[in-house]
Amino acid sequence: MADRLNDIRIVDPVLTELARGYTNADYIATALFPIVNVNKEAGKIPLFGKEAFKVFDTLRALRAKSNKIPVEARNTTSFSTDEHDAVYPADYREFDEDSIDLRAYATFRAEAAILLKHEYNSAVLASDLANYPTGNKETLSGTSQWTDKTNSTPITDIKDAKESVRGKIVKEPNTLVLGKKTFNALQDHPAFIERIKYSQLGVVTVELMKQMLGFANIVVGSAVYADEDETLHDIWSDIAILAYIPEARTNVQRSIFEPSFGYTLRKSGMPQVDTYPEEGGKIENIRSTDNLDVKIVGSDAGYLIYDCCA
Repeated sequence: MADRLNDIRIVDPVLTELARGYTNADYIATALFPIVNVNKEAGKIPLFGKEAFKVFDTLRALRAKSNKIPVEARNTTSFSTDEHDAVYPADYREFDEDSIDLRAYATFRAEAAILLKHEYNSAVLASDLANYPTGNKETLSGTSQWTDKTNSTPITDIKDAKESVRGKIVKEPNTLVLGKKTFNALQDHPAFIERIKYSQLGVVTVELMKQMLGFANIVVGSAVYADEDETLHDIWSDIAILAYIPEARTNVQRSIFEPSFGYTLRKSGMPQVDTYPEEGGKIENIRSTDNLDVKIVGSDAGYLIYDCCA
């Protein structure tokens, strides 16, 4: 059946390249769950514990034996990617009257729907306290919440969280994800303002925050979604997530064998864009298809601070 469907579907290579190049500056999911390609829709991938971060003696003397790495039991987790697709219908009369490139616009609209869903799924997974081990999570309340500008200690809280992660995986977390409300609270917090009040900017920016807190990457989740009543909600709530994510390397694809807090597993060859007609050929459907699964593969490498704001 799958082969028959693939024979029927005619993938548009130009629109596919458009979809693959499309990003949204508000979406930050791939900073926490970078994309790795997998060849199958289901299988097993490594789970990472302390052994993934151990330092081994690799120095070999002349004519000495090679250094064998201790073989430990491999922990794995199952994955199963899900197909996501979205269709934008265009009437043939619109192609004649519309001044924009309608097929390109339709591609962006269809791909945007899938990206929004991926962002939402990633935030739900990463914001769940149950997905973090004991010692790698905390819930703020009352005067400890960062909106309390007199009593709360956000810099100390974040540094303590960094030490908790380092104590489990040896490496410090290099990525900090902040919900928009959390970022706003930190921008206005005296603990940060006092440190930059003599700077030329006088405003707590992401770059200044990176220097003060010692993170290679800080990203702010400002994307929103609309519910059935069209009320807008933040996708990333008032949380802070610290995580170790391997840095991307130029012209080198990420690998599921590289220790990380999490990954987005994407079926190789995705996303794709195809078109198909209906209504006697008067409507052209532009369809974007992706195949994804979002997984936490190294929970020890992450730390969740929940309810940062009152």
